[in-house]
Amino acid sequence: MNVFMSYKKIVNMKNFFWLFLLTLPFASYSQTWIDDSNFEDSLTAKHAFGDDETDIVVIEFWAKFNEVNAFADWDKLDGVTYYRVDIAKAPNAKKEYRVRMAPTLIIFKDGVKEEVFKAGLDLLFPASLEDVQDAIEDIKQANKF
Repeated sequence: MNVFMSYKKIVNMKNFFWLFLLTLPFASYSQTWIDDSNFEDSLTAKHAFGDDETDIVVIEFWAKFNEVNAFADWDKLDGVTYYRVDIAKAPNAKKEYRVRMAPTLIIFKDGVKEEVFKAGLDLLFPASLEDVQDAIEDIKQANKF
């Protein structure tokens, strides 16, 4: 009977291990949604163990009616904090940053708007991942001088 119990524990541990591995990618790339109540705090938040490097925050203004054209490569951006804002839940931020189309992606450095990518009348996101990442790198480099 002990052999059977040991075998059962091993099988349960293997099942747990595989389940853990399968859920890991989803946990590490979860989106953070913000609205008017936490918008400004999200722009200026400092990370506890961060270095002295400038904080770059990328915020995508998103709309349910145009979710098919949202910036799909958000999880591939390197060296930034990324947030998504539903424009229906953040009318004040939408007004303050003059968001007229969704998706609109704004890159902030230390809470200051640096670069904007806006959808056109066709409601398509106008930039590739490479375009956005290049803009982020330019902003980081400009900070060094």
